[in-house]
Amino acid sequence: MKIDPYLNFNGQCEEAFKLYERVLGGTIEGMMTHGASPMAADVPAGWRDRILHARLVVGDQALMGCDAPPDYYAKPQGAHVTITVKNPADAERIFHALADQGTVTMPIATTFWSPRFGMLTDRFGTPWMITTEQTPD
Repeated sequence: MKIDPYLNFNGQCEEAFKLYERVLGGTIEGMMTHGASPMAADVPAGWRDRILHARLVVGDQALMGCDAPPDYYAKPQGAHVTITVKNPADAERIFHALADQGTVTMPIATTFWSPRFGMLTDRFGTPWMITTEQTPD
């Protein structure tokens, strides 16, 4: 079994996934617009460039998303996308890149459970937790 997060955006899916690809070192394996889909004729002109489905692969993990239709978009709440890395420097780099123009809810710092841990909501509205694996003593 594999559990993959699926993010909904309010028109910024393409921009968000290009940032995530760069920051996380992944590869966008697919990004289809509504206008490139078989249902393009049924889509309002203003929606043809919006993303119907995007898939970013980082290692053996996938992050997927789309631009949700206005009647279906809801601001994310009650969940975070969590990134766990081995190196505290990687945690710092990812945290600060995602926090740029976003909102830090817990600054990245040393905690009793992790050498580096922080929480933020990026400029696209996606909540993140960045953590570093605890090394055994």
